[in-house]
Amino acid sequence: FFGGNLNGIIEKLEYLKNLNVSVIYLNPIFEAYSNHRYDTGDYMKIDPLLGTEQDFACLVATAKDLGIHIILDGVFNHTGDDSRYFNKYGTYKEELGAHQSPDSPYIDWFNFEDYPSKYDSWWGIETLPAVNERSQSYQEFIFGQNGVLKHWLRHGIDGYRLDVADELPDFFLEKLRKAIKDESSEAIIIGEVWEDASNKISYDERRHYFLGSELDSVMNYPLKDAIIRFILSGDTSQLRETIFMLIDHYPKQSLDCLMNILGTHDTPRILTALAGKPCYQKDEMAITSMTSEELEKGLLRVKMAAVLQFTLPGVPCIYYGDETAMEGYQDPFCRKCMNWSNPDKSLETFYKTLGKIRKEQFQEVFKTGLYREIFANRSCIVYERKTHNQSVYVYVNNSSEKLTIQLNGDFIEHINGITFKNKLEITEYSYGIISKI
Repeated sequence: FFGGNLNGIIEKLEYLKNLNVSVIYLNPIFEAYSNHRYDTGDYMKIDPLLGTEQDFACLVATAKDLGIHIILDGVFNHTGDDSRYFNKYGTYKEELGAHQSPDSPYIDWFNFEDYPSKYDSWWGIETLPAVNERSQSYQEFIFGQNGVLKHWLRHGIDGYRLDVADELPDFFLEKLRKAIKDESSEAIIIGEVWEDASNKISYDERRHYFLGSELDSVMNYPLKDAIIRFILSGDTSQLRETIFMLIDHYPKQSLDCLMNILGTHDTPRILTALAGKPCYQKDEMAITSMTSEELEKGLLRVKMAAVLQFTLPGVPCIYYGDETAMEGYQDPFCRKCMNWSNPDKSLETFYKTLGKIRKEQFQEVFKTGLYREIFANRSCIVYERKTHNQSVYVYVNNSSEKLTIQLNGDFIEHINGITFKNKLEITEYSYGIISKI
């Protein structure tokens, strides 16, 4: 809608490579009426505003040459009302949509209370008619040999992030997993779940996400919320509790591929969340920005949060523009166009440094290493990530208090390249990633 397209992403792949990005998760790219595209119009067609299938194939191939994988957004709980399947407005002339006639081949994809005016929709939003996941024809359309999932996997993608996974029934997720893994055993399935996914109760049923037949992992909203609370309050208690909860409750393989987020298209920008003024009306949000003092405070807070995001169990996921200090309150202000004209180069360099440390120096430690808390008080946390042959220590001190940690040997702090012996001097409002020399 604003000029961005698949070829534009191709042009920026070197930028992403320099950030040490290894996976790109794209919000929906299929044809749809709205700019967010969660109201799918045609699951089998790239939105023409974004490009063609050839453009998408070029993106996937070029990204893979750079060691970057592509994950797509799977929106299977609802379609758009302006879709070839529902066709409320007759936009798709060649199709007979469910809203147009009871004789439509898609009629059992949807649940009508009073045909055609009253139908189930996602959270009562009429532009998003909810799908009947028990429909055999819908299941075949999604899971079949020529279905949606396999179609795009054959285009070279490496998995799906599932929109509103907690509104997809267990039987549907089980069939979805089988279809994906039969086509590509290494393809990943990440669910959008905002709570503890190990004991999630949705619509009065305890979910079975991690029993081996549904999701590989989920978006890590509990950690996101805990990091933000720690940075805002200076109190480590909820952060520590959340870390131990995730380790205790999640299978190790799910824990290690959690999508560790600080900002998303559904939440305020992390910089705004950590340093912005409170705003409650959208007209106020539209015109409010930070002062230079708030920005300076916010940048330090974002750096502390990012150190935690990049070093705790899971995989860090950067919401575009967070690395260049984009501001924005809740939707739609968190979804502004990427700021290429005036990025914060210092913050961008910081993210590059974290990515390099994680990818080039300690990949295995941060990929699969165990977590051990070394020290914590009200405002400072020090922890170790460890494999059988390597250890890395991380600290974040969110207070004006200075501390000294006794260590044994010669060490280097990798963000700033500072070496020291035996004693770690933790200054006020600081962070670090440390290993033995």
